[in-house]
Amino acid sequence: MSETIPNPQQVLAAQQGKVWFITGASSGFGRLLTEYLLSLGANVVATARKTAALDDLACAHGDQLQILTLDVTSPSEVKRAVDDAMARFGDIDVLVNNAGYGVTGAFEEVTEDEYMPMFNTNVFGLITLTKALLPQFRARRSGNILNLSSIGGLVGLPGWSMYNATKFAVEGMSEALAEELAPLGIYVTIVEPGPFRTEFLGRSGVEAKAQIPDYAQTAGKTREYFQSQSGKQAGDPQKAVEAMVAAASSPQPPRHLLLGKLALDRYRAKIKAVEAEISTWEEITLGADFPAPVGAHR
Repeated sequence: MSETIPNPQQVLAAQQGKVWFITGASSGFGRLLTEYLLSLGANVVATARKTAALDDLACAHGDQLQILTLDVTSPSEVKRAVDDAMARFGDIDVLVNNAGYGVTGAFEEVTEDEYMPMFNTNVFGLITLTKALLPQFRARRSGNILNLSSIGGLVGLPGWSMYNATKFAVEGMSEALAEELAPLGIYVTIVEPGPFRTEFLGRSGVEAKAQIPDYAQTAGKTREYFQSQSGKQAGDPQKAVEAMVAAASSPQPPRHLLLGKLALDRYRAKIKAVEAEISTWEEITLGADFPAPVGAHR
């Protein structure tokens, strides 16, 4: 195994006493990540809009766990949660921007009332919380930020256009942020899962109310998938959260962390298709510049 990828003993050692701040911790990746980190000896600030689902963990891990109500779309709640977390544990070592969900439907079908709450959660909430914690990361010149994207942040698919837009935004912002923070000793990892057995296709997902028959063979097929595949996805959520913690425990965390074979295959197929398209259009591409001065090297 590469020295960059820590073994289980190194992960355990790395997480002793670390403080993680996790959004969307009441279910799915967030809940499993909270449980796993507590088992490793880390401290966790577990936040969610509805925290009752975390009450059982409070009984067993009171010293390690702080449960906070947080709607990431509310700047005042973000500030309060960050202040409360730092008052309890001091500095935060790892921020996990996990809160988010998807809306399925063709671009033309999804209304503003359906897509704007998703943007507010997936993009603007992530921005608000990250900004709230950056000063303490900078002050210590250390820390990790894990931003939950998706294979849908790398590859656009029919029926997911608005969701793709939120995750492509997370990708671009995170890549730029990583470059800004690298000289300060702060790492940003973009987590890009394929289909995993969380509630993404279940109670967490939203389907556009409007349906236009012309999109039946494109976005309509995605609706069928959305309605029939919950609980049948290939990805194991427990293995996903273990991979996230391994990434954050590495001396050289990855910039991109693809999770699951489908995500890997789909992204490799896109890279291959893009390379082929670039080659086909290379002459046109290069012809878009002003002519090089005589004697200059292009």
